[in-house]
Amino acid sequence: MAELIELMPLAEEDTALMADVQTEAASLAANLDKLELETAFSSEYDARNALLAIHAGAGGTESQDWASMLLRMYLRWAEKHSYPAEILDTSPGEEAGIKSAIVSISGDYARGYLKSEHGVHRLVRLSPFDADHARHTSFALVEVMPEAEGGVDVKIGPDDLKIEVFRSSGPGGQHMQKTSTAVRVTHLPTGLTVSCQSERSQHQNKETALKILQARLLVLELGKQAEERAKLKGKHINAGWGNQIRSYVLHPYKMVKDHRTGYETGNPEAVLDGELDGFITAYLRSSIGGEA
Repeated sequence: MAELIELMPLAEEDTALMADVQTEAASLAANLDKLELETAFSSEYDARNALLAIHAGAGGTESQDWASMLLRMYLRWAEKHSYPAEILDTSPGEEAGIKSAIVSISGDYARGYLKSEHGVHRLVRLSPFDADHARHTSFALVEVMPEAEGGVDVKIGPDDLKIEVFRSSGPGGQHMQKTSTAVRVTHLPTGLTVSCQSERSQHQNKETALKILQARLLVLELGKQAEERAKLKGKHINAGWGNQIRSYVLHPYKMVKDHRTGYETGNPEAVLDGELDGFITAYLRSSIGGEA
């Protein structure tokens, strides 16, 4: 910083030097912004990889197509940030889209950045599936979970699990249809159930299901802790789907608005192509000094 200040008088008479000073100043400002945002990472789990689950809401094909659009949006965001992303499991829709999907997104503070996406996302558009092209409203729930460290964050006893295998359904070819490769894991103490059928190997599906289950158990424990803190502070915790956090309007006008921060843009196409940083930054700035 001091060096840049000293160079400013010289840069006023040297065009090339001024360009270098401006570049350095922009880089310094970007680093300061990043450091400021990192103060919003209030949880010890924010530095971890993220497991992102997308669930289509009621509404059949419309909501299932919306869920698939959200899946693509997050995959594009991960690609733009060079975060490796892997689809762990999907449940295809009857006609189009997906009923649900779980994605692993790896990288420094992946969970910290993506926690802004947790909640209900609402889409308003002219339906491509309606012969009358009527306007439809669709909903999808996005869950963002920190990746759990098995045996450290979550302790599962040998008798706590019920594991079942069954034949996979949906796309996947004859191999998946004829062999029992899909796995369902139930955590008996809590009743949590996770199914996985995307892989051809029963062993792979079991490993993936256990990974997802561990993340869900960690989130369950964090939820209990949050409820205890809220009781002490007299706050109310709204569980479940709750209200939407963000609306994506494609008709009769174009806008994406986050209802928590008020941040909005008139370019939903860019947002759906993975340009989420404005929303993420606004959310993190709004949560500095609090818990998120």
